[in-house]
Amino acid sequence: MKILMFGRTGQVACEVLRQADADALGRGMEVIALGREGADLSDPGACAAAIAAHRPGAVINAAAWTAVDSAEAEEAAAHVINAQAPGAMARACADLDIPFVHISTDYVFDGSGAAPWRESDPVAPQNAYGRTKLAGERAVTAAGGAHAILRTSWVFSAHGANFVKTMLRLSQTRDALNVVDDQIGGPTPADAIAAACLTIAARLAQDRSGSGLYHFGGQPAVSWAGFARAIFERAGRDVAVTGIPTTDYPTPAARPLNSRLDCAAVMTAFGITAPDWQAGLDRVLKDLEAET
Repeated sequence: MKILMFGRTGQVACEVLRQADADALGRGMEVIALGREGADLSDPGACAAAIAAHRPGAVINAAAWTAVDSAEAEEAAAHVINAQAPGAMARACADLDIPFVHISTDYVFDGSGAAPWRESDPVAPQNAYGRTKLAGERAVTAAGGAHAILRTSWVFSAHGANFVKTMLRLSQTRDALNVVDDQIGGPTPADAIAAACLTIAARLAQDRSGSGLYHFGGQPAVSWAGFARAIFERAGRDVAVTGIPTTDYPTPAARPLNSRLDCAAVMTAFGITAPDWQAGLDRVLKDLEAET
């Protein structure tokens, strides 16, 4: 099956390409990945035109404005990329009866409480990034076609910029770090998100009944400080981590304190289990070691 993917160099996009090239799922998938030159998300019409031109069996949107803090000052630009472009993609897919898989975020919630968020829970984003991603979800749903929206959290991999790579970089010059300890969530390996997207795309191509909204986050829940300690322990880095409250590490965009996600629905619909982030971390560390 031919899959058209928006995004080529991001964390999930890199893993989709790697898995498709290896035919890891045994489905003979051909993935055509579009970078900015192929379809700039700041031009939603170009995204729709690309879908019409390629006529794939499914579309995965693995591209987004992910710079959370800069979105505070540039919300209009982020809205085009995170809301208007996915809406245009979803409408083009609906017109051609092509299933559409779209990645969203736990930041659509307000971060209150301690229970894992369910798909049916009320949304109340606390920052510009979350607002633009929620608008994207609503645009995809409103298009009316076969679709799956996959909310995820705390993405990490051997590619691009992410928390794991930042911690490893800091460990080269620091033997002690202060890391936020009251934000709790599920670090999610990008390779697991990629596999989920490919599985869902293949399933929706055969059966549209699985359309809907799903959560997919790493397990078990951990704080950023706990995640940092695990990174250093598994990488053999001697760095002391002191947990601090969010109030001691102010950022332009508010971060949710509770990013836990209930992943039961995606298991029921597609047989996809929530990923073990510790096993994912071991894979990423192995990949990074192989690069050196």
